[in-house]
Amino acid sequence: MSEVISPGEKRRLMSPFFFELLAIIFLVEFIKGSLLVAILPVYMKNILGVSGTVIGVAFALQYLGDNLFRSPAGWIAERLGFKLTMSVALTMVVLGVLIIAFTDGPVWLSLACLILGTGTAPLWPCAMTGATEISGPNSSNGTAIGALETAALVGTGAGPIIMNFVMEHTSKNYQTAFFIMIGAGIILVLTALLLPGRIRNTTKAAVSSSTALAGRGLRSGFNKLRTSVKATLREVKTTLHVSWLVYPALFLQSFVIGLLSPVLTLYVSNELGFSPNQYSLLLIVGGGITVLTLIPAGKLMDRFGTKRFLNVGFLLCAVMLCIFTLFKSLLLVFVVVSLIGIAYALILPGWNSFVASLIPKGERGTIWGFFLTLQGSGMVFGPIVSGWLWDGIGHGAPFVVSGIVMGTLFLIHLYLTRHDSSPVQPSRVKI
Repeated sequence: MSEVISPGEKRRLMSPFFFELLAIIFLVEFIKGSLLVAILPVYMKNILGVSGTVIGVAFALQYLGDNLFRSPAGWIAERLGFKLTMSVALTMVVLGVLIIAFTDGPVWLSLACLILGTGTAPLWPCAMTGATEISGPNSSNGTAIGALETAALVGTGAGPIIMNFVMEHTSKNYQTAFFIMIGAGIILVLTALLLPGRIRNTTKAAVSSSTALAGRGLRSGFNKLRTSVKATLREVKTTLHVSWLVYPALFLQSFVIGLLSPVLTLYVSNELGFSPNQYSLLLIVGGGITVLTLIPAGKLMDRFGTKRFLNVGFLLCAVMLCIFTLFKSLLLVFVVVSLIGIAYALILPGWNSFVASLIPKGERGTIWGFFLTLQGSGMVFGPIVSGWLWDGIGHGAPFVVSGIVMGTLFLIHLYLTRHDSSPVQPSRVKI
């Protein structure tokens, strides 16, 4: 059943504040997609001559900054307001791009990636808070969140495609690409300065009070954060009764993405010899097939449950990743990437639904937070291992290891579903 949007909510969705949030999310994801997918791996390897291990560490630091500071950034944003928090954070994003553009040492590049990740940390806490504010008294925020996620997806896809087009038509002039990203970053900061200084909600008085006592409030906040973490771990231990295999499975699911993220562009460019535009087409085909498959896959999971689809998705992805490096033909590479896209369309909604079925109904917020933290850690360690594999074993090793990890997830899921006393329920995920 589709969500009905009230006239008041329509007005809020058309407000300058919401358009500012959409622009900020698009531009941040545009810069991140441009750097992490299209530019940084090839630039660091081919132009600066750094090792795959250094590239992996740089990517890991970006993910670390984004994940580690997300909760503190959200807490700070509630007390200092949107404008100050986002302006400072997004200035850090521009600073990170400037360091990458005008320095060439491994330490500086790694520091720039950490600054970039830290600068993007407040993005989603602020965006989700803004979406909640826009939803009004009925908390019907599905439309607002959907619009924010769409802006993120468009930015993530547009960044690599536009940068690859620029590289193709400027004879791989990286400075032109960096100046485009710096320009986008300046627009980003100027847009952040238009945000409201403070969130206007029922907790305004409490927020103002804590801001007036900033020094003491900051110390108190971090003490509360530490206490909250301890309470979360205690609550997880006492309320969550699942097989121990669930925890490595959560880690491995994002570890695969971490393994592939720093080397995919490198492999396609250096080993397969794809031009920037051919790589863009590969991303469009793979991503497009994934998106188009998500809708029928979600409906089939609603009807038949997630078990069979996850088994097929994990197994298909494992096989395709293991054999990916065997093909050099443009057509065959596109076929393999298309099959990987279909596999991920089966995994993404099914895995979230499967994990949700393991969580006690009364503790969903706490357990989801713990699960997402554990899952995010895979994105930190994956790039480091990937860089070591690239340098130490061979350029195809990260893909083979990714396939082995997917095969391990297939076996774990098979074991969990066969030894679970209750059958896996059909998915309730809306696509």
